[in-house]
Amino acid sequence: MHQLEHQLLQVNGIDLSLYCAGPATGRPIWLLHGFPECWHSWRQQIAPLADAGYRVLIPEMRGYGQSSAPRDPAAYDVLTICADIQAAMNQLCQQQVCVVGHDWGAPIAWHLALLEPARVQAVVGMAVPFGGRPRQPAIEIMRQLYAERFHYIVYFQEPGVAEAEMDADIPRTLRMMMHNSSAAVPRDHFLQDKPAGAGLFDGMQDPGVLPEWCDADSFAQYLKTFENRGFYGALNWYRNFERNWQRTEALAERQIEQPALFLLGDKDPVGTLEAYTLKQMPKRVTQLEQHVLQDCGHWIQNEQAEQVNQLLLEFLARHFPS
Repeated sequence: MHQLEHQLLQVNGIDLSLYCAGPATGRPIWLLHGFPECWHSWRQQIAPLADAGYRVLIPEMRGYGQSSAPRDPAAYDVLTICADIQAAMNQLCQQQVCVVGHDWGAPIAWHLALLEPARVQAVVGMAVPFGGRPRQPAIEIMRQLYAERFHYIVYFQEPGVAEAEMDADIPRTLRMMMHNSSAAVPRDHFLQDKPAGAGLFDGMQDPGVLPEWCDADSFAQYLKTFENRGFYGALNWYRNFERNWQRTEALAERQIEQPALFLLGDKDPVGTLEAYTLKQMPKRVTQLEQHVLQDCGHWIQNEQAEQVNQLLLEFLARHFPS
């Protein structure tokens, strides 16, 4: 792996932990991780991007690792998190960037493209598509549809409930999340039907071992991210669907007009959850290139790292050359 630099930036009222690699004069690429992951989830992209001449910037997102983790769920709405990254870009004097996001990092990337059409020259989303602002907050629809059945996002809404289950055994939680959303289980195993009062991991498999794409050293980085504070900061991202909807009203009619790449695993349960959004995305993203990766679950940049890197570098060569 390339030599990594680390710094703590004071931005937007928080400390933002930032890892960097690649030439200081290289064009900046921001890699935004998702839930429940860490900056190290991009470990297989760092060297290829740095070797291609890019300056690679990987924050520990608000609520994770060494970055600040406010207790108030309202501190985690999408525009506030975008403002963390925007302030970091300003502090680093970056005028043209590419933003890449996976899982929850993808909505941040999509919204940065909306907010910063001049600065964000190209955008990449993995796992979570962009379909524009919905007609009502998505959590309202989920609560209606899952009044009698379990849905993990509804389960995450009440502060303290999911934390009690997930914090009880952090290594097991991470192992279970990695396994039960990957290509190692049948598609949509993570979304299995169960009663509304169930726990997150009821009915799921504990493999007892790490997946082949996450060795012990890498897993130690995931553990380090959560071991001191647990999952409350990461879970607070899920508690802002209504606030996100309210705060993004001014963006409702905007399209993403920059070159955009979207990658999805064929066995990713998010593909089922976001089926409607996937259909809507070409209407909202005008220069869209999409690929579905075979034999791939949710953890796309690790489960199919070689293919992701190839597609990413080809896209960058066309739309954001180093």
